This record gives sequence, structure tokens and C-alpha cells, in this order.
Amino acid sequence: MSFPSIRQDQVPKGRDGKHKRIVTRLLHDIDRLKARSALKVPLSALPDTKENIRSALNRATRQRGIEVATSSDAEFLYIWKSETKP
Repeated sequence: MSFPSIRQDQVPKGRDGKHKRIVTRLLHDIDRLKARSALKVPLSALPDTKENIRSALNRATRQRGIEVATSSDAEFLYIWKSETKP
């Protein structure tokens, strides 16, 4: 064999991407949001572009079954829980 092998149960299953820290913080705050409230995140506090953070957050919320919506202006990224439609 050209490459070493390991047992399949030792293969890492999670993804610790470069946005994990900020996405984890955002998810923590989203879980604690009151109804009809939104997070107001300064763009200057983000470690990457708002587009990349939105994408990473979208992947994480889909995995957890959480529906969120986002908006932004020149200074802030706004994030809130979407109301589920019947």
C-alpha cells in the first residue's frame, strides 16, 4: 500500500472549518434570541466577509434544523429566527 490505513471508527467525522468559532458564537446567541428579535453583528467583528459567514451559518443551521434569515447594511449583519409556516 502507498498510504497508511486506520480503522474506520477513527476517521474524523466533523468539520472544523475556519469559521467554526464565529458560527458557534452566533448559534449560541440565536438559541437565546427572544421572539421577534434579531442579532445585530458588527461587520468589523467578523473574521471574514459577510457572504462567507452567511454561507457557513447557513450550513450549520441546516444541519441543526434551525431556520434563520439574514439581512445587512453597510455596518451590520442582522440574523433572526425565521417564523415557520404551517
